[in-house]
Amino acid sequence: MSMQEKDSREDETIVRCTSAIDCGGRCPLRFHVKDGVITRIEGDDFPDPERQLRACLRGRAYRHWIYHPDRLKYPLKRVGERGKGISEYVRISWDEAMDTVVRELKRVRDTYGNSSIFFTGGGHLGALHTVGPLSKALCMFGGYTTIYGNISSEGPVWAVMTSYGDVMVGHSREDLLNSRIIIMWGWDPVRMISGTDCVYTLTRAKEAGIKIYAIDPRCTHSVATFADEWIPIIPGTDAAMMIAMAYVMIKENLQDQAFLDKYTVGFDKFRDYVLGIEDGVEKTPAWASEICGVPAKRIESLAREYATTKPACLNDCQGPARAAQGEQYNRCAITLTAMTGNIGKPGGSACGGLMGIPYGHMFRAAGIPGMKNPVEEGGPSVRGTLDLKLRLVTRIHTNKIFDAILEGKAGGYPSDLRMAWLAGGSILTQRGDVNKGDRALKSLEFIVAQDPFLSPTARYADIVFPVSTFAEKNELTRPWPSGPYFTFANKVIEPLGECKTDWEIGNLLAEKLGFKDFDNNTEEEWLRLFIKQNPEYATYIKDYDEFKREGIYRIQMEEPYVAFRKQIEDPENNPFNTPSGKIEIFSQRVADIGNPMCPPVPKYIPDGEHRRHPLSKTYPLQLLSPHPRVRAHSTLQFVDWLEEVEPHAVWINPADAEARGIRNGELVYVFNDRGKLAIKAWVTKRIIPGVVSIYEGKYYQPDEEGIDRGGCVNILTPDAYSPGGAAALKTCLVQVARS
Repeated sequence: MSMQEKDSREDETIVRCTSAIDCGGRCPLRFHVKDGVITRIEGDDFPDPERQLRACLRGRAYRHWIYHPDRLKYPLKRVGERGKGISEYVRISWDEAMDTVVRELKRVRDTYGNSSIFFTGGGHLGALHTVGPLSKALCMFGGYTTIYGNISSEGPVWAVMTSYGDVMVGHSREDLLNSRIIIMWGWDPVRMISGTDCVYTLTRAKEAGIKIYAIDPRCTHSVATFADEWIPIIPGTDAAMMIAMAYVMIKENLQDQAFLDKYTVGFDKFRDYVLGIEDGVEKTPAWASEICGVPAKRIESLAREYATTKPACLNDCQGPARAAQGEQYNRCAITLTAMTGNIGKPGGSACGGLMGIPYGHMFRAAGIPGMKNPVEEGGPSVRGTLDLKLRLVTRIHTNKIFDAILEGKAGGYPSDLRMAWLAGGSILTQRGDVNKGDRALKSLEFIVAQDPFLSPTARYADIVFPVSTFAEKNELTRPWPSGPYFTFANKVIEPLGECKTDWEIGNLLAEKLGFKDFDNNTEEEWLRLFIKQNPEYATYIKDYDEFKREGIYRIQMEEPYVAFRKQIEDPENNPFNTPSGKIEIFSQRVADIGNPMCPPVPKYIPDGEHRRHPLSKTYPLQLLSPHPRVRAHSTLQFVDWLEEVEPHAVWINPADAEARGIRNGELVYVFNDRGKLAIKAWVTKRIIPGVVSIYEGKYYQPDEEGIDRGGCVNILTPDAYSPGGAAALKTCLVQVARS
């Protein structure tokens, strides 16, 4: 097996590569190439079927994305209206484009100061070809203002750092086979691809007779494929059901008290809340049933089964945590796993929504050394505190970019922004309140964007740089949540047109700014250096050239990785990274913040646009905006094969559709005070009444009346965030009507 193998077809070679987009998998792929053109793509051919890493439909459709007719191939300059299409741009040279950008950078810095320059980027999960060099060059230029937080996982990160002091809270997927029951709580791995090995492992678990429950407002593909039982739940009420399960365990003395006494602190305070000693309200299954819609008897029986079946795996996720009180969902899940003694045990789980293990994530440590941002000097550490207010002194919350642009210092934000450099990530489609984003981006004096496509965000830019795809460069990549393996993405084809990588764009900026000896290494030299200098790589990867040829290094593990196993088996020598050295059910650090909406023990706190909010009289339907099967956020837009698999539509229950006179397949409007979109209806019993669902990531395409015809769900979602920093995209009310 080699990087370039001869195919049976004449004059065709096979190049081993893998994607580097923000997808939950990192699938080994074999690109067939003839005369410098990709002809087809195949998946992993590893002979052991239990270790083969199977590509999903996205991985098999990359050829249609790479060669999509809308790919950008040359730098562009805007000559028309912001926010419109390709007709508003003309082709220019790289020199003219970068000279224009440098001139504007200097003008804005000299007029308003470096803090008026906004920079953010994302979308590429590699080691070298990232926005790191751009960041370094801009820091050498005097710095910039940027964001705080991850739009996907800030709630779970806050929860696990509060409870464990560590974000590596996952088990190897193979460990699911050691469980006796698996509870998929808001987790849809078929859609989000929670590790390339995940779906096949769940298939093996089901075939082995391991009982699987799914708690979700939708009967997802994962539910339909794997679950023995679907337990529907009202969105935003997961914490209430979890707390009622804790009530049953406490009242029936089913909790693992020995585990709680040895490894946790604060369970007594949580118990006082659950039993109503703190506030006079007992958190019974009947109490929870009124809130979450799950029958009290079912809450009771699930609590008993989960508490008495050893080992048991409760898998929470990031989706339900993108809510107005998102971190409480994850903290409640962590508490249940502690109460059942499943933390640090094979077949159990630690919860926390992040599902990561150390192996494979190591490539995050690779990258060109950066430098401190002068604009942030003197401010608090980005991860230095659980108090979100302190973390936002020098940075802008990732779901508040548009307010920060429009309001600036007068609105309490760190800077008055005048210019933006948007290096991928498509903030316009991926943040709440897109119509506000339209106004914000139009208000800036100058915008630079770089992307493989003229995304909705790039359409507002004055200069657009065309970026190479993962198949047009050599790169180290990493599995997203689980591993355990490393991947090397070999360059498959030459860049289309005049496309450059993010790394090359950063180097070009440094050159134009006059920074000498900014980067003297070649692509190959950097990749070799990353592996040589990182001791974790050296443990496994002994031969760089062999790794490059194979495209993957699979770590041979004697047994599945289990999060916090050392802390549980030898707590004296392996304390948790918390002030107490234990799992903190009660957090004094949180108590010291003094925010009643951010309690020191996990609680159910209704907040934002929930089902019983007064706003529900006008907008009675809760809106979910899950990740799609056929895209990775806004990446893989308009790929014909993928759109054929799953056309974009709003899920609506027959009861809600009938009440509105809506028939399956017809065009409807979904709207609230933030905006209105037009989309086809899918009338289905696979979603509960009172809830509708639209997949995120679709391009924003407003018509002359402001109605979005692209189906961009984030024109409806709020640009709010939870006390722990979770983007509250899933706490949202809408109405649906016939068009």
